[in-house]
Amino acid sequence: MELKDAMAISAMGMKAQGQRMRVVSENLANADTAPGTPNEEPYRRKVVTFKNTLDKELGVDTVSVDRIKKDSSDFRMKYDPHHPAADANGNVRLPNVNPLIEMMDMREAQRSYEANVGAIELSRQMMMKTIELLRTQ
Repeated sequence: MELKDAMAISAMGMKAQGQRMRVVSENLANADTAPGTPNEEPYRRKVVTFKNTLDKELGVDTVSVDRIKKDSSDFRMKYDPHHPAADANGNVRLPNVNPLIEMMDMREAQRSYEANVGAIELSRQMMMKTIELLRTQ
């Protein structure tokens, strides 16, 4: 594998993790968003799935976002009979977003992103060292 291939693989990883961080940010921003009426559904958490994709130009597998799907887990319920979205029992359906889980997902995506940045930097340094060695000969 050439150094430019390693850089391309890392760049695709950075792109995928960047998309994941955007989805997690959206989930966090809507964690406490309640619907306006009892019949309206609250925000539903989104989850990113990845897939390996063959880059035919490079001849290597890279990672990419497969799809962004909605989490089908149950909504949180909160008793608030005065809320406009409360049902007949006084319960309000809230998003199925757990901020703690989202923060852990964000941290994992951030670390993966940083690892890819580090791999690109190492590849760049190796390329520069190779050029330097070729100049001195």
